[in-house]
Amino acid sequence: MATLLEVENLQTQFLTSAGIVKAVDGISYDVEEGETVAIVGESGCGKSVGALSIMRLIPWPPGRIIGGAVHFQGKDLVKLSDAEMRHVRGRQIGMVFQEPMTSLNPVLTIGLQLTETMRHHLGVTQEDADKRAVDLLGMVGISDPARRLKQYPHHLSGGMRQRVMIALALSCEPKLIIADEPTTALDVTIQAQILELMKGLTRRLGVALIVITHNLGVVARYADRVNVMYAGKIIERGRAHDIYHRPSHPYTLALLKSVPRMDQPRKAKLDPVQGQPPDLTRLDAGCAFRPRCAYRAERCEREFPSLDTVAPGHVAACFETARVTRLEKVAS
Repeated sequence: MATLLEVENLQTQFLTSAGIVKAVDGISYDVEEGETVAIVGESGCGKSVGALSIMRLIPWPPGRIIGGAVHFQGKDLVKLSDAEMRHVRGRQIGMVFQEPMTSLNPVLTIGLQLTETMRHHLGVTQEDADKRAVDLLGMVGISDPARRLKQYPHHLSGGMRQRVMIALALSCEPKLIIADEPTTALDVTIQAQILELMKGLTRRLGVALIVITHNLGVVARYADRVNVMYAGKIIERGRAHDIYHRPSHPYTLALLKSVPRMDQPRKAKLDPVQGQPPDLTRLDAGCAFRPRCAYRAERCEREFPSLDTVAPGHVAACFETARVTRLEKVAS
């Protein structure tokens, strides 16, 4: 498969009264055509800011992209003008935002919001746009789609609104969809339905998908490759199977241990990630995870480890990778 998106050393900062926040601090990864890639990490690690940086939706002030490149189909999105970027958003890259109620305009009908995008990017007539909107709503599992076009967002449930957002992201047949925590505001049953829907549609339509989540269960079932983020950096990257069966960074291991497992006794206690996320305005030269790390060494205080190869296609940024892997095998 050909590489569709390539993010190289992307850096995004916010200027605040407390200092400069390095929200995205030199991340690099790629997405192949038709592939599902996950970005995983706890709140505040830079997942969403990285996605908004790709879409050039970082507001200035206070934030801006200060370095790096985002190559998409031969173009560096960072260098495009605002007018050129507007042709990329929606038409070539679609996005499903975290909270559909705040993403959809409450005073416009569902039909108008769906057809406006198609008329702008595809140049179709209103009649053709209406027909495609009905087809899209049916595709994402909304019953009686023709009637839904005349309704407003508050008429729909949270799950249905998110289905509308997926239809909107697919409406102009993009090559890539970025889903930013697409199931956060939904109950567990609806979460599974939405994720199955997205995975099925992207496979059927050949669309690449970036899923941003803190839920490692989502990663296990739906992602081909995984990027684990902490304090604005990618600290481990590999295929989902390798990340689950051979975690090589203490943070990835801690995330996995904090997730309930069906193969554990019912009375088994969860093992939460100890401590608090770091203050991104006060990062030093050392590893940002070391205050919470059970494997920290003296060297971790002085320098940040580079992403080194653990196995083919699997890299981790930790000086103690060998010890983490060895002790985890003994424990399991």
